[in-house]
Amino acid sequence: MSQMPQQAAVSKCPSCEEPLESGDRFCGACGYDLSAVPARPVDSPTLAIHGVVPAPEGVDWPVARDSDGHGHPAPVHAAAELPGTDSGGSPLPPPPPAAPPAAPAVAAGAPASGVRFDRPGEPDEYPLQAPDPRLTAEPAPVPGQPPAPGPAAAAGQSAPAGPAAAEKVCVACRAGRVDDDGYCKNCGHAQPRERDHMEQESGPVAAVSDRGLRHHRNEDAFSVGCTALPDGAPASVAIVCDGVSSATRPDDASLAASRAAGESLLGALPRGTHPQQAMHDAILAASQAVNALAEEPATAREQAPHQNAPACTLVGAVVTAGLLVVGWVGDSRVYWVPADRTTPPARLTEDDSWAAQMVAAGLMSEAEAYADERAHAITGWLGADAYELEPHTASFKPDRAGVVVVCTDGLWNYAESAEEMAEAMPPDAAARPLHGARVLVGHALDGGGHDNVTVALLPFPAPSQGAGSA
Repeated sequence: MSQMPQQAAVSKCPSCEEPLESGDRFCGACGYDLSAVPARPVDSPTLAIHGVVPAPEGVDWPVARDSDGHGHPAPVHAAAELPGTDSGGSPLPPPPPAAPPAAPAVAAGAPASGVRFDRPGEPDEYPLQAPDPRLTAEPAPVPGQPPAPGPAAAAGQSAPAGPAAAEKVCVACRAGRVDDDGYCKNCGHAQPRERDHMEQESGPVAAVSDRGLRHHRNEDAFSVGCTALPDGAPASVAIVCDGVSSATRPDDASLAASRAAGESLLGALPRGTHPQQAMHDAILAASQAVNALAEEPATAREQAPHQNAPACTLVGAVVTAGLLVVGWVGDSRVYWVPADRTTPPARLTEDDSWAAQMVAAGLMSEAEAYADERAHAITGWLGADAYELEPHTASFKPDRAGVVVVCTDGLWNYAESAEEMAEAMPPDAAARPLHGARVLVGHALDGGGHDNVTVALLPFPAPSQGAGSA
């Protein structure tokens, strides 16, 4: 195919968002004419970069008992945008006609038995962020009083035409209204999904998840929270799940698993359940939540007979005043980074993966195994087609302060060793965990962002309730 210049260099089709190659003149999926795409303005969103604890008394850890979990969780519903209505339920009237704007807006541009593979997609880019329409909304009228003039009327000018204040504005052309299907009615550009970038801070715990630069959606999910043990001691919880891309609906699987496990932990710890037992039961609850997604009607299976069961991996941590418990199924990891960087960090989990099995069997060195193309083939996951669920749990009693890093392979692919993870994390991560999580996600994106990236940070020991990030 001959290479010819085009007016705009884009990495995905503005119409259907399919990845493009350099020199393409038409989209290979929908046939969109790429020569008509105007240049994208320069806009490159980036993420900001930036005492010794008394040793607890000995703890006898009980052996995790078999459990049937906690039943099926409540159905997971995605947020939906509903059309605006008045108090009587009738659709709102359209905005009054207005004079045309002074100037037009500038447009912006087959796995082996017992193994599942999670492969990244093609290059993609961040969509541009649209201005908040609330900043330009007209003031609401006051009953019994004439309507207050807007900024344009006060200046003796006509207000420019555009989307109503309650409507979403397209992030590409910055002028069109976004339809209910998530596409701009003006230019047809697909809008960013809600899960493309997520951040949450709960007391001293924080987590950040990002779609990355090559996947078309974010198939990671997390759950963070704080609670108190029966004696009033604080406890912090973080669950991180990574959807298996080769499975059906991996994003639903990770979301259901993270919510079920988080709710299970936050419900069990205040009742006095031992943290290691609570983690074991939380993994079983997450497994049941993912299994429930495979219970589709017979008609759905007839229409798509080759679909497989939703699946994901899970990793989590519970931090108290003197105890640290981790649990996992799959290849997501937990790292320990001490506050005193002169002491060595450590990795606290072992991957359920082909590479880890080769190293454990003494057949390959760690460097050789992870350099193999089969390295990230997972041997353990949550899902109805998992051969046998084996929740892993471990407990630790650190003798000093530090930070617990809970992450997917979208991060540790760019900071695999504990030393590399400690070097990438800012020194003030214990005091500002949300900032630290943003820095680590930025580290993965700067490295290439080949996969979805999710990380949660938990300071150790768990601070008293009310303490959080600065």
